[in-house]
Amino acid sequence: MGDFRKSGDGRDEARDEHWMLGREHRKVDAADRMRGLMRYTDDLVLPGMLHGKIKRSPHAHARIVSIDTGPAEAMPGVFAVVTGKDFPIPYGVIPWTPDENALAVDKVCYVGDGVAAVAAVDEDTAIAAAAAIEVEYELLPAYFEPEDALAGEVQINPYAKKGRGNLSKRVHLAFGEVDEGIDGADLVVEDEYFFEGTTHTAIEPHCALANVDGGGVLTVWSATQVSHYLQRELARVLELEASRVRVVQPPLGGAFGGKSEPFDLEFCVAKLAMMTGRPVKILYTREEVFYSHRGRHPMKMRYRTGFRRDGTITAVDAKTLIDGGAYSSFGLVTTYYSGQLLCAPYAFPAYRFDSTRAFTNKPACGPKRGHGSVQPRFAIECQLDKAAAALGIDPIELRRKNFIGADTATINEFKVGSNGFLECLDRVEAASGWRERYGKLSHGRGLGVAGSTYISGTNYCIYPNEMPQAAIQITLDRSGRARVFTGANDIGQGSSTMLAVIVAEELGLDLTDIRVFAADSDLCPVDLGAYSSRITLMVGNACMAAARALRDRVCAAVAARWQVAPERVRLRERRAIDVGDTGDMGDAGRSVTLAEAFEMAESDHGLLTAVGNYDTPKDRHGEYRGGTIGASPAYSFTAHVAEVSVDIDTGVVSVHEVWVAHDCGKAISPRIVEGQMEGSVYMGFAEAIMEQHIVDPGHGGVHTGPSLLDYRIPTFSDTPDITSLIVEHPDAQGPYGAKEAGEGPLHPIIPAIANAIYDAVGVRMNATPFSPPRVLAAIEARREAEAEGRVAAHKDHPLATPAAATATEVA
Repeated sequence: MGDFRKSGDGRDEARDEHWMLGREHRKVDAADRMRGLMRYTDDLVLPGMLHGKIKRSPHAHARIVSIDTGPAEAMPGVFAVVTGKDFPIPYGVIPWTPDENALAVDKVCYVGDGVAAVAAVDEDTAIAAAAAIEVEYELLPAYFEPEDALAGEVQINPYAKKGRGNLSKRVHLAFGEVDEGIDGADLVVEDEYFFEGTTHTAIEPHCALANVDGGGVLTVWSATQVSHYLQRELARVLELEASRVRVVQPPLGGAFGGKSEPFDLEFCVAKLAMMTGRPVKILYTREEVFYSHRGRHPMKMRYRTGFRRDGTITAVDAKTLIDGGAYSSFGLVTTYYSGQLLCAPYAFPAYRFDSTRAFTNKPACGPKRGHGSVQPRFAIECQLDKAAAALGIDPIELRRKNFIGADTATINEFKVGSNGFLECLDRVEAASGWRERYGKLSHGRGLGVAGSTYISGTNYCIYPNEMPQAAIQITLDRSGRARVFTGANDIGQGSSTMLAVIVAEELGLDLTDIRVFAADSDLCPVDLGAYSSRITLMVGNACMAAARALRDRVCAAVAARWQVAPERVRLRERRAIDVGDTGDMGDAGRSVTLAEAFEMAESDHGLLTAVGNYDTPKDRHGEYRGGTIGASPAYSFTAHVAEVSVDIDTGVVSVHEVWVAHDCGKAISPRIVEGQMEGSVYMGFAEAIMEQHIVDPGHGGVHTGPSLLDYRIPTFSDTPDITSLIVEHPDAQGPYGAKEAGEGPLHPIIPAIANAIYDAVGVRMNATPFSPPRVLAAIEARREAEAEGRVAAHKDHPLATPAAATATEVA
């Protein structure tokens, strides 16, 4: 059973300088969640509400010959039916690739593609009505592997560019003299890797509810993590003015990237509500969640990496083939991220990547925690480990040797500010007892290390514009309370708590004095959503600006009445305090409550409200085509050490303990940061050992296990002990120096486990997941190599033939 340990890093010593920042906080909505009082989207019920269901294709690729909705429309209790002809305008979260319709118009592209939707008086009637719709199909060739799709003659995506077949996107970028770096290297490590697709498995399925009010305004409540983009696409597809569309995100039961774009159900409930004049709700079944997918892309990667004898990297050459599924989703960005985000925390003198994304007849892939960069990170960190072994260098020392540094730029011209990666390595090295134990544990048990970096938000908005990326409005009232209005989507990561902490820090309030109103397009400023770990840096900066503007007004109002300089007034512990000329809280004298202070300021200024905006600096990247994709105001850094054991008779890999050190810049709320680190380790460990989101070509492209019974994820008892070590190297771009903590800590765990397996039994795992059959095959291959004298016994422990094996089995 997992034991989650705090870092114990002495942060308490620095807490006195802050009123709220860096202290232990529970999430602002924790009590309601724990008491079962939170109302998720499916908990919402409106008078006269209808229930909707979507009819889905049983075929992976087929032309729609005809759809007969008559049988469904004739059923008692059925109010409306829609098909693809009701949604002729395609949509897509990336404005350059709108290539799917809410319901298929002329053809279906994967098993599960929606073809019709119904609204009925109850869910059972809706299910029966959807089943009654008759669809005639003409089957088309289906391609389930990217190589086959690229060679295929039949185009999958109906909106793909003509003449490009099933090519979704290709990116080829080179920096420096790669061939010279490879040719001149003392050691070249060349290998192939495969990362299997995985999905998000959020506990809450997708759900949407729509209603049209008496004034003709369409409101959609949705379990989304991108309210603003959903509002834009609803307005465009339904041909409504954006001002006539309201999107509200109720509390969310997990997302992890799986709800970061519009889905068919949101368009369907909206259209059905417009047609019937009644509220309509659709809740995905768990099977529909698996088929809607948008999870981690399968990637086939071939890497060549050159090294000098001392372990210094000379060049990296990467070629990647990406299985995108039937639609683009975020695929344009994924293709860039598969190469662009690899260039730290190590210095590459020369680097080239060639990434190709193909359409296939599978559910579309999209962004999952650590979008686009988890797969290549697996490859490069295994490459480094292989080089360390070949050169006889400690794997941590090899990583130190190639450290890129702080206040520098990557080979692909991304500017890096603060960089705590070396401290991350130091912390996991010490905590795990690496120096004493690496390579010295008994055969079958091992340690592995890996490192990574990740963005703190993307430098540019998904759609080009000159407006701020984030905005906040804060209002104070004379009761001593603050109201925070934000368009940011709290998807369980604690962003609303982060904002409350910033407001409390600047205004001296307690968290219980602050109300955060989030993700309602009618009430809140525009925010772009919860993706790419953008909220802490971007929304946090906007919040800090608004809170400081209000703080200055309050302090000035109090100072005027005390006839002192505003600098002498400190807001802390729910009071405005005169700290004297020294500014030391120990010299504090007179004070008033914050309610009184707010009254003074309101008397001087009227309603106490302020807005804060944030936009990214535009000097963080190169000027080449694609140079903006992957650029970020700041980068986090992470190091992991994993300890595993491998049963050589069964191939079962057990992960016993993980030490994770993460440079988050500044931990605004350490408990939440630790939770994000632990959650990242859990998700990555699951992908390493268990998860695989696959369809069966032999059965027409159906999912092999579209349920939480069949799709394997770890339980709490499967989870390793996790020690979270917060590292703080503040970055000038972040609020109080803060950087991201929600996605970066996932990246190193998968290669760390792979490298630990090597330390344990001497086999390299180049494909995920590290399942018993795959591990056994690798052990058998090493056994044969040892028997033939091609490799020496690992840790002086020959892999003898299993005692239970017969001579026939061995042969």
